[in-house]
Amino acid sequence: MLRPYGNTISMKKSTLILGDILAIALLTVIGFASHGETGLSFLPRMATTFFPLLVGWFLVSPWLGLFDEQTVKDRRLFWRPALAMILAAPMATILRAALLNGAALPLFTLILGSTGALGMVIWRGLYLFFTRRNRL
Repeated sequence: MLRPYGNTISMKKSTLILGDILAIALLTVIGFASHGETGLSFLPRMATTFFPLLVGWFLVSPWLGLFDEQTVKDRRLFWRPALAMILAAPMATILRAALLNGAALPLFTLILGSTGALGMVIWRGLYLFFTRRNRL
């Protein structure tokens, strides 16, 4: 039977997926802005960072249960988004290097993983805060 407002679990999953995409986009823009590269001419280069990181994130995050409602709600498992980003960063760096026909720099991988981990923990923390707040 169809529910009039759709499946609430898929809505939560959709919100998490959209939020993850926006968080990665924001992280990419902030990263380029920190180098003074925010003009429209930098969009193709931003894409070579954004899309590989997105691929890495969505390959790793389901394995860590980051779209499972019980995992997302459990504060004891709040380290998982950080771990997922740390694991996604090397994949993203290698894919980015292949797209740019360049080298996968370890320092870039470390910075991408650590700032991405911080960004995802902030985003997922905000998600948890607002979803718990709305239930009260």
